[in-house]
Amino acid sequence: MAATPEGTPCWADAMFTDLEGAKTFYGDVLGWTFGEASSEYGNYTQAFSGGKAVAAIVPPMPGSNGAGQAPSAWCLYFASPDAAATAERIRGNGGEVVMGPMQVGEFGTMVIAKDPAGVVFGVWQGGTHKGFEKQGEPGSYTWAEVLTRDAAKADAFYPAVFPYGVQRMDTEQVDYKVFRLGEQPVLGRMAMGPADLPPEAPSYVSVYFAVDDTDAAIERVRAGGGTVHFGPMDSPFGRFAAVGDPQGAAFGMIDLGTTSGDMPPMADA
Repeated sequence: MAATPEGTPCWADAMFTDLEGAKTFYGDVLGWTFGEASSEYGNYTQAFSGGKAVAAIVPPMPGSNGAGQAPSAWCLYFASPDAAATAERIRGNGGEVVMGPMQVGEFGTMVIAKDPAGVVFGVWQGGTHKGFEKQGEPGSYTWAEVLTRDAAKADAFYPAVFPYGVQRMDTEQVDYKVFRLGEQPVLGRMAMGPADLPPEAPSYVSVYFAVDDTDAAIERVRAGGGTVHFGPMDSPFGRFAAVGDPQGAAFGMIDLGTTSGDMPPMADA
């Protein structure tokens, strides 16, 4: 198997105090099934869609008792051929390395980091675990956006850490850029104002999972005790919504097959 290109989103996981509750919610909403918890690695539990690994969930570290525990949130990992070298570029460009580089058995090496505006993300140097086994299909990862209050810092940071080219959406409605690897778009950057994110909400990476019917998925979110933050809304990319699970982790859902309108023009940034 060819190595995942550096800077490609390759994995996502989240920490939940109520692991069984998370299994029930995501099983109902996205159709996930779950493997056996790996006690050797803090009961890290992989999620599967159609038998293929699509994400993972994990409980808080033993002994934390939830004290000072950050709210549940999805963490997106970017592929790296050398996690230590990526960590150095993160530090050298105003970011913070929160954890690692840390060897995770034979599976790979991980880093948890923050960009200069405080957005949390991960870096993954794959060993036996390469990352997503399924993408762009219902029940799996399909896109991500950095939602940030400091667009200028994000625009300088990510292309310095990863080999990204940058294009901007040529519209006055939103301040949106796309980071690309060659011709392949891999990550969005959305500038957020006070009306978009409440003061207590941190800037973050919004991870999108594909669904086959956004409206039906929203009903499952509500039935499972989740929250609809935005949408559903039609777009040229698909019908999407921003939601939250009962433990507070925000994520996006998009039906890629239901599109509306013309693709927005893009210009080199």
